[in-house]
Amino acid sequence: MVQMIGITAAAFALTAFNGAAVAASAEDLNKDAAQALQSLYKTSPLAAELSKKAKAVLVFPKIIKAGLVFGGSYGEGTLNKNNGVTEYYNSVSASWGWQLGAESYGYVVFLVSDKAVRYLEESKGWEIGVGPTVVVVNEGIAKNLSSSTLKDDAYAFIFDQQGLMVSVSIEGTKISRIKR
Repeated sequence: MVQMIGITAAAFALTAFNGAAVAASAEDLNKDAAQALQSLYKTSPLAAELSKKAKAVLVFPKIIKAGLVFGGSYGEGTLNKNNGVTEYYNSVSASWGWQLGAESYGYVVFLVSDKAVRYLEESKGWEIGVGPTVVVVNEGIAKNLSSSTLKDDAYAFIFDQQGLMVSVSIEGTKISRIKR
């Protein structure tokens, strides 16, 4: 019974926030992604520097996450290559355990190796934590990382967290191509 209440609450919360996570059109998503990137670059010089080295950049301007025992998150984003949007993706995750709340956040993944770009384009969905190595950049990592010390396939920045959940993680998130 408790599980059913949790599933119902998580589904309700995600449904309630779904309108905010899904862009109305490709044009809106392009605009939101561009604004999210500019905002990230203003607050993180390392992200701006990484953008110059990246082969491609995945931008998810708004992810909505909610949970009550069972939870999930959803958002849509763009793949930017050669100074433009080339494809669209969604970001989906599910979780269970001790959790309660809802939040929104954005994240950007800088794909700095050809291997990471190829994996994203050729796979039927990229589960973060499987495939190319992704480093989630926090303040501690950012202090010790420069464009000359890049050794991993991809670097992710989480930003603009708002809401009432204790933490945010992209581990276990599945990124899949969508049509727009």
